Amino acid sequence: MNIIVCIKQVPDTTAVRIDPETRTLVREGVPSIVNPFDMYAIEEGLRLKEKHGGAVTVVTMGPPQAAEALREALSLGADEAVHLCDAAFKGADTLATSRALAAGIRRIGAFDLVICGKQASDGDTAQVGPGIAVHLDLPQIVFVRRIREAGEGRIVAERITEEGYDVVEAPLPALVTVVKEINEPRMPSLKGKMRAKKASVRCMGLADIGLKAEEVGLDGSPTWVERVFSPPARQAGQVWHGEPHELADKLVDELSKLGIV
Repeated sequence: MNIIVCIKQVPDTTAVRIDPETRTLVREGVPSIVNPFDMYAIEEGLRLKEKHGGAVTVVTMGPPQAAEALREALSLGADEAVHLCDAAFKGADTLATSRALAAGIRRIGAFDLVICGKQASDGDTAQVGPGIAVHLDLPQIVFVRRIREAGEGRIVAERITEEGYDVVEAPLPALVTVVKEINEPRMPSLKGKMRAKKASVRCMGLADIGLKAEEVGLDGSPTWVERVFSPPARQAGQVWHGEPHELADKLVDELSKLGIV
């Protein structure tokens, strides 16, 4: 089974900065981690490979430092790594991102399953995985907590819902997005770290994936951030002291002044 896992390097939540000109996240020079939900996607891909054979290829799009995320996936056991690394991809929204990743996946070759984390911690849209499925014309199962079967042309998975879960079957190739309940990510071994350090990462630019400049990055993004600002600091509230009946009367008076009662 040939599996592609899409991952993203995201800024450490304590070090997020915004470019005032482009109104996008500044990623260069910012401490980063692999998106937490993507770690579960990597683990599930590795478990399926160990059960069915085949290979796991990890794919990401981002600045040069995003290669670190790919090497982390390689240290865990992924077989190949592909980096969409053209400056033309910078500033992409979820539509442009999913379009570029889908084009890169087409260039990789035949596959049985694409796995994504359910969402990224820096955007929380949960749109890129489903967007990739649309661009590749794949059936998709989102918010998967368990893959019951995968192989012989079909996948059966449990999808989390507000009421519990659904059991969904789809033909392969397909795309799934996974939640943290699906597994427990492994830690890299020393051998894996050494292998990842020496492994080559395949870089794909705009010309390699066969798209036009106006289809990717800021130019290919139909959504635009109008304004970025920090919310005003909350004012400290008042604390009243006294007997219960006195406090009740005071509360009614205050609510009356506000026109609430």
